[in-house]
Amino acid sequence: MAIAKAERLMNLALCLLGTRRPLSKRELRGSIEAYMEAGNDESFNRMFERDKDDLRELGLVIETVENLDGETGYLARRDSNRLPPVSLDAEEAAALGLAAKVWQQARLAGAASGALQKLRAGGMPEAEDPYAGQHSAIEPRIPVHEAAFEPLMLACRDRRPVVFDYRKSTAASPETRQVEPWALECWRGHWYLAGYDRDRGAERVFRLSRITGKVRSRAAKYTAEVPDVVTVRETVASWAGESADRSALIRLRAGAGYPLRAKATAVREVGDGWDELEIPYGHGLDAWLVEFGPDVVVVGPADLRADVVDRLRAVAGA
Repeated sequence: MAIAKAERLMNLALCLLGTRRPLSKRELRGSIEAYMEAGNDESFNRMFERDKDDLRELGLVIETVENLDGETGYLARRDSNRLPPVSLDAEEAAALGLAAKVWQQARLAGAASGALQKLRAGGMPEAEDPYAGQHSAIEPRIPVHEAAFEPLMLACRDRRPVVFDYRKSTAASPETRQVEPWALECWRGHWYLAGYDRDRGAERVFRLSRITGKVRSRAAKYTAEVPDVVTVRETVASWAGESADRSALIRLRAGAGYPLRAKATAVREVGDGWDELEIPYGHGLDAWLVEFGPDVVVVGPADLRADVVDRLRAVAGA
């Protein structure tokens, strides 16, 4: 069984690498003996999708192209699947080894280890483990709890548009978003996706913990140009009010809102179970304050108070 599958994968890879135009499923089925022997269309489709995913996991870059008739085709361009000789010094090899350790607690552990093995086979030097010996208790890793992380990471890698249901902090129910994903980044314990929102025709950043249901990928081309540098953290920081140039005065219920207390530049008790805080005021602070509901009252400035009231009314009326 293992030999038969390896032969089928090899034949599929050769077909995709040897063609100058995208090949449809129908053409691939007529070119590979194992696919011809598939009992029916459903069996063939399942086999082909598994094989395609396996080849991508092995590192083959497979493009999905839609022709003028709306039929989907596949090809693997040689220039996209040709790597230059691996030339890394000991420090660069150590950095890659450390990066691989980050993912050892996640589902990407196998992919990270496999990538290191391929690089070593290509000539990457063996690097001394900076966390070996007496420091082995130190375990660098990135926590990933959101189910949306893996399908979005693969969509970013393969440049595939996605569709998912997203609930904004001020909305009572989620809404469907069509996104061309660019990059994922972790900022202050939360994962964020940056990409092009097709419905809004602009760049948007989405917090993964607010994605509900499954992430569905789409076989289509990107409609917007992917920027050379995607500043996810800077964008999120701006929306979170990190680029604040003013101060806001809020009242916070005692024992509540610890993230707000951590940002406060001054805290005063005002009695009746309330504290008064001064916090940096920047773009996006109104959306953040709404998340604390009745535990927060905005004293000033007036425009911030009005924005928070408008958001609360929108949620109440949804």
